[in-house]
This record gives sequence, C-alpha cells and structure tokens, in this order.
Amino acid sequence: MRKKINKAVAVTLAGAMCLGLTACGNETATTTAAADQTQAEDSTKADTTEAGSTDSSSSDSSEKPLVYGTSALSQKFSPFYNQTAYDSDLVELTQVNLLTMDRTGAPVYNAIEGETIPYNGTDYTYTGVADISVEKGEETTTYDIKLREDVKFSDGENLTADDLIFTFYVLSDPSYTGTSSFYSTSVIGMKNYRANSTAAGEITDADLQAAIDSGAVDTEIQAIMAGLLESDYAAAEEVIASTPEFKEQYGDAAGYLVQTYSKDESYTAASDKDQLISDIVAQYGNDYKALAAAYGDETVMDADVMAAAETVVVEQKKSEGVGEDVASIEGIKKVGDYEVTVTTEGYDATMIYQLGVAIAPLHYYGDESKYDYENNQFGFERGDLSGVQAKTAEPMGAGPYKFVKYENKIAYLEANENYYKGTPKTKYVQFKEVQFADMIPGVENGTLDITMPDGNKTNMDQIKGINSNGEIAGDKMVANAVDFLGYGYIGINANNVNVGGVPDSEESKNLRKAIATVLSVYRDVSIDSYYGEAASVINYPISNTSWAAPQKSDSDYAVAYSKDVNGNSIYTDDMTAEQKYEAALQAALGFFEAAGYTVTDGKVTAAPAGASMEYEVMIPADGKGDHPTFAVLTDASNALASIGFTLTVNDLSDSTILWNSINAGTNQLWAAAWGATADPDMYQVYHSSNIVGKGGTESNNYAIADPELDELIMQARQSDDQSFRKAAYKQCLDIILDWGVEIPVYQRKDVTLVSAERVNTDTIVQDMTPFYGWSTEIEKIEMK
Repeated sequence: MRKKINKAVAVTLAGAMCLGLTACGNETATTTAAADQTQAEDSTKADTTEAGSTDSSSSDSSEKPLVYGTSALSQKFSPFYNQTAYDSDLVELTQVNLLTMDRTGAPVYNAIEGETIPYNGTDYTYTGVADISVEKGEETTTYDIKLREDVKFSDGENLTADDLIFTFYVLSDPSYTGTSSFYSTSVIGMKNYRANSTAAGEITDADLQAAIDSGAVDTEIQAIMAGLLESDYAAAEEVIASTPEFKEQYGDAAGYLVQTYSKDESYTAASDKDQLISDIVAQYGNDYKALAAAYGDETVMDADVMAAAETVVVEQKKSEGVGEDVASIEGIKKVGDYEVTVTTEGYDATMIYQLGVAIAPLHYYGDESKYDYENNQFGFERGDLSGVQAKTAEPMGAGPYKFVKYENKIAYLEANENYYKGTPKTKYVQFKEVQFADMIPGVENGTLDITMPDGNKTNMDQIKGINSNGEIAGDKMVANAVDFLGYGYIGINANNVNVGGVPDSEESKNLRKAIATVLSVYRDVSIDSYYGEAASVINYPISNTSWAAPQKSDSDYAVAYSKDVNGNSIYTDDMTAEQKYEAALQAALGFFEAAGYTVTDGKVTAAPAGASMEYEVMIPADGKGDHPTFAVLTDASNALASIGFTLTVNDLSDSTILWNSINAGTNQLWAAAWGATADPDMYQVYHSSNIVGKGGTESNNYAIADPELDELIMQARQSDDQSFRKAAYKQCLDIILDWGVEIPVYQRKDVTLVSAERVNTDTIVQDMTPFYGWSTEIEKIEMK
C-alpha cells in the first residue's frame, strides 16, 4: 500500500493530498511534501561532461537537458517500491507499463498495432507493449497478455514473458511491502500462494477478524503501526526541513509525531526515535483503526493487518494438520515466450487496472539462477525480496530514459537508445528538487523547463503577469491546466442528521436537502474567489475526469439541489445572485416543513422528534478559513441563521479531529475532498456494507444504505459494457443526491508549466489529462 505523510500535514502544504478514494482535508496544497530548495553550486545547468548535466547554451538542442522542477525525491526509484508521486514520476520514465491507457483513462486492449481513439475532436493513436484480450466465463475471467517481441531493456536485453512472470511474483510475494495491491486481487490461487497453504482460500473475513479480536495478531499489528509511524516520521523530516511554517508548528519530526498521534496530551517526545515510536504504538495497543484515523486514511493499514491475520490463522490450521503447501499461483500461466494469462474468480471491472504494472527486468532485479518456471522458481527465494530492494535507488527498465545518478538534489537521466518507440529527441533529463514557491520563478529565470505548480488563483495571475499577452499561454511560458483526479465536497452523515432516527425516511432526506440546497447556492462565488479559473463548480459527486461523469449536454443533467420539495426548479436563468440566495432559502423552508419542522412566518421555530435546530459542520481550514469551501459554509450558515436554523462552522486547526470523528461515525457535516481512480467503481465509498462501524472498507462516511444503490453498484462493477455502467452510475449519483448526503463542490485543476523560450511547445503532449500527462510522450519533446 502507498504510505505518505499524514494528511494533517499534507493537506496544508498547498492542495489536496488524496489516496485513491480516501478523504482529504484542507485543499490548499497538491502534494504530501515540499522540497528542500537548498542546492549545491553545480545544481544548475552547468557545463560538464557528465551525462545529463550539459551546458544549456549548447548549439545542439538535443544535448540541452530538459530540467523538470519537482518536489522532494526520496530516492525510492524502484518500480516495486516507489512511494511518493514525485518518485513515481521519475520511475515512469525508466519503465514500460503492461497496460496502455488513452486520455480518458480507458484501457487500450490492442496496443501492439495501436488503436486510434478520438478525444476532444482529435483522433489520437495509442501504442504500447502488449495486447490484452479478456474472456469472461461463467465463473472465471481470463486475461490473455501478448507482449511485443521487439521491446528491449535499456541494457539491450529482450523483454519477455519471464520478466512479466517475475514481476507478478514479486508483487505477489508475502514479504512484498511496496505500493502495488496486485496481491489483493481475485487471481485464482493468490490467497493460497501467499499463505503457502491450500487452506487459505477457505479462510473467511470473519475468521480473520476473530483472530484480530482475540489478540493473536497483536504483535504483527503493532509492527505494522510502527512501520506507518516510521514512514510518516521520515516524510515529516523532509517537509519540516524545507517548510518554515511547519518547522515553526512542529519543531521537528518528533514534535510532528507527538502532535499528530499521541493520545496522551502530557506525553513528551523521547529523544530516541525508536523509543518515541514504541511509546506512541503502546498508547494505541492493537487499535490500528484509531491510528489510521489520526493518519487521515482509515484504511491505510487494513490490507497489511488482514494479511498478517491470515498468516496467523494459516499457521494455526497448519498446526492442526489442515492444508498443504502451495508452490505457485494457479491463475498465472506462462503460455509462450511472449504470452502470459491471468485468470481470476468471477469478473471485476477494476481488475484490468491491476494489470497496469511496470514490467521489470528479471536479470537486473532478480537472480536468473533462481528462475525456472517449470519448477516453480521465479527469480528469488520465496519470502526474501532483499535482492529486489537492494536496487531501489538505481532503477532499470525499458522506458524512454535510463537512470544515471542522483546527487545534490538532482536526478540525472539519459535517453535510452533501445527504447522501442525510438531514441528520445532530448538526450538528457534532470529532475531538480525545488520548493513550490520557486517553480514559476524557476521557469521564468531559466533554471527550470517544466514544472507543476499549484493551480490556484495567485499562481495563475503570476503566470499571466509574466507573459506579455497577459494569458496563461504566452511568449515566456505555457500553462496547461488539467482537471485534478478528484473533487471537493461537503458530506452529511445520514446516521447523525435525520428525523426520528430513521436515516432513509423521506423526512430525513428532506432535512438534509434543506441544508444542502442552501449550501449549494453559495458554491459559485466561493470557488471563483479561491481558485478563479483554476477550478469549477461540479453538480454530481464524481470527478469530471471520469468517463462516467454526467455532461452538461446530457438531457437529464441538472444543477445539484436546484429543485424544490415538489420537484420544481428553484432558479430561473435571469435571476441575480441575491435573488438566487433568497430563492434557495424559500426552497429550504419547504424542505424543512416537509421534514416535520415547524415553520412560522418564514422562520424555522421547532424541530420534529429526533431532529435538531442546530448541526455542526467541520472543515480543516487551519483555524483561519484557509480552504476553498470555507466561504460556502460561512455564507450558508449566515443565510440559515436568518430563517432560525443554526449551522455551526467548526474551523479546525488540527484536521485529525475531523478524521477521528469520521472514523468514530460521530460527525454530522464536514468538508473534504476525494481522490479518484481511472475506474469509477463506487463500491468502496457508497455500498452499505462499507458504512463506518460495519466492517468492510469503512469508507462509506455518509452512512447511506440504499438497496437499489447497492444493487446498481454491484451490477456496474460486474459488467464490461461501459455504456451500461455509465447509465448505472448516473442512477447511483441521482440516488446519492436524493439522499442529501453529499454536496459536490468543485473540480480543481493541476497545472503543467512549460518554458516557451527553451522548449519547443509544439512537441509537448496535446490535450493533456490526468491519465495522459506531459511525460507520456516525452520521447517526442524537443528543446530549442
């Protein structure tokens, strides 16, 4: 699983740090860590004979290095063990991915010959290293993978099925601790192989939970908790070293750990890091869920804990003589020198994305003497990935660039002359660590060629001010603004905001829609003030980046919460902003009355049994209103107060208070953000089995429990028909809005900034998307 610095720190850096589909807090930052700007004297584009550090004034443009400004690199450049988004950006240049995706994030199944797919009115052809065919059976699904036969690694060795088999087995090894979750898939035999027992497949989640509850897994759980704290400590060191405000707030990484995780307010940090971590773990016992809540991701340790529990239960069964050893994964087969099949139980629409692995060279990361497919040897000793881990800082693969070195906060790369799409036009690339505040000036003064600053209003205005035409695309630099893979929202917990303790009653839905109607009308002015053109208001709880997102051109598209209790439109096109605010209040009164509230002379005067005249909304805005949704809440609060209803805005300086309340299921309303994935599967967040406190993923923070919604979610994830899935998800979105548990607020943008003076911008990827960024076709980029 991916481990990053705690969201309480991350979210205040300059945008939202989101993990898959986990909630994010303060949307004033885009990343988990800012980088140390301190550079050595030779960190600029100096004239040197070393690869990747060539004179920027060279007459041969192909010799000029392309310098990319990035945040802190942790030097975990392995395709197996990279952790941060910044390391991953570098890793992608050194590797090839098994799965090719188009600009919408959809898989390209015939990538060897290529597929031409239209996007935004232009036809684009996508090619890759493999064709993948999918055959659905009655009980299983088989993915037939055929590799190109002309792909070479950067050292000239051929890429074959053996490399893919090796990669799959590293990712499936029980000792694997990297970011991939391939091991958690429904590949036939995966559980049995990881547990080395035929009994594993019969172990239920209830068995695992029983082992956890009994205390049999306490030692393993505490080790997992310590590992998370160790990782967060290291990340905090990087952030605090480069960010004065965090140094002032926390002092050092130890202070950060104490403030973020210690349950004992009187605890003083131990001088020894290991002792500090041990002390904090002791405060939690085996309550890893509470620690995860403090971290800001309730599920961050779930997979590791369940895997540990499985190991314990399997060992118990072995001691009882149950189960036999398992030498290989039944569902992974080598069919030929360039063909592999993967077979899963049933069908899951998200499985295709699990095949999006970087194909790593067996001869480099593994031990060829330990690879014998026919005899179940896969390039390393089972349970020992030390050889793979030893290469973490020095990646090698079949990507467009090969890694040269990392020094003085710069990673140097050189073009791979064996790249299957042709040798890149630009010979050298540098990844140079900079602070966010120095990204735009870096492009302006020539120390950076490409970078990704925050897409906020201040930065966009700064870019316009530098360009002579006053636009974001001009003579000095060109900014490509792309929708972020996620969105901001306001949530309402149906278990805690309802009438008479019945979350799914019409009265309860009307109560929540009364509040939602007033909140939604203030979105436009707030988001425009905070982001300007770098964000837009959205009307459905799904990122605009998704193919499943409703479009304004759809016949049934509607503005969120724009209908009154009778289903009539609240607003007209000719209304002023003030008239809309008043219309929203009148509509809210109708919803309140339908919910059982007493409404007298335009005021709410009494609540029905089991409801309240006052609710609280939490927002992690640093105690100073620094959040894009803050103005939405305060304006709505004032408006609701004018009709006698109280919405208390709790501006949190410590975001862990919010995550703790969400984890405990005690929250009423809150503001946060979701990160998204390429597939719009809604199971994790909206299926009733995942309501907080009911087990499952515990990511259904809204407590929405709707049988029709559950059925639609399951039908959609088990179908391979995108048209059917999109229609099903539209119904899901309508049900969620009808429940009044989520107010979609904004879709912000990420910005890729390119120097128009030093980079031939015609060679940069056109129509960038979250799935198809500037580096996707880096082999085509030319320097001026």
